[in-house]
Amino acid sequence: MIEVVNISKSFSGKQVIQNISTVFEKGKTNLIIGQSGSGKTVLLKSLVGLHEIDEGEIKFDGRNYSKLKFRDKKNIRKEIGMVFQGGALFDSATILENVMYPLDMFSAMNRKEKIERARFCLNRVNLSNVEQLYPAEVSGGMQKRTAIARAIVLNPKYLFFDEPNSGLDPQTALVIDKLIKEITEEYGTTTVINTHDMNSVMEIGEKIIFIYQGEKAWEGTKHDIINNDCQELNDFIFASELFKKVKKNFSILSDDKRFMPDEKDK
Repeated sequence: MIEVVNISKSFSGKQVIQNISTVFEKGKTNLIIGQSGSGKTVLLKSLVGLHEIDEGEIKFDGRNYSKLKFRDKKNIRKEIGMVFQGGALFDSATILENVMYPLDMFSAMNRKEKIERARFCLNRVNLSNVEQLYPAEVSGGMQKRTAIARAIVLNPKYLFFDEPNSGLDPQTALVIDKLIKEITEEYGTTTVINTHDMNSVMEIGEKIIFIYQGEKAWEGTKHDIINNDCQELNDFIFASELFKKVKKNFSILSDDKRFMPDEKDK
């Protein structure tokens, strides 16, 4: 669990995020959504320690990150897996070598153990047959799955994704969403996803926070979001005709007495 308490961050005197509080829950997919420039990326980077916050607290299972000594902060960083928007793979390294990189940096494993662990993670993301290829030789979806394999190779407690479906076709994006959901449940991680993809929101949004002009304007679940009472959120999610139709159909189903939620959603 990650607890965020009244955090703020500014750059050169310009306030980017202000007084944000929320809880990102363990074993769930926690999504941060918002328009470009809303502050959601700054929030994500603050959570992983790439930005130092000006005010507030970020607690990793009760540990206040900003008050920890350098060595203790480093230990928390070892518990974090991060998938960047572009994948951030090393072009000159093979798929296997990319996944092994965190093990080379932070583990005491011998080379044989590192290879076995990296292969296990590649197999978990269904990439067991491309380990000797280079990133440029595989598809964008395979690159994202390689990045996910690298992110989980150290058995992290906390997983962060920055726009994981950026640049992917809708079908591949669904595969990535499903994989993130499965890994979150399987490993019991606290997973935080920064996204503007409303398909991801409706597929895997167990906990959602909406950032508007640097502040938290709404939070809830994918079931709450359709009939929310936040005008700024509605302007954001129903900007397309597709989601206008989704809301209309949802309202019709909700008014139908025959409509019952799935057992898993109760």
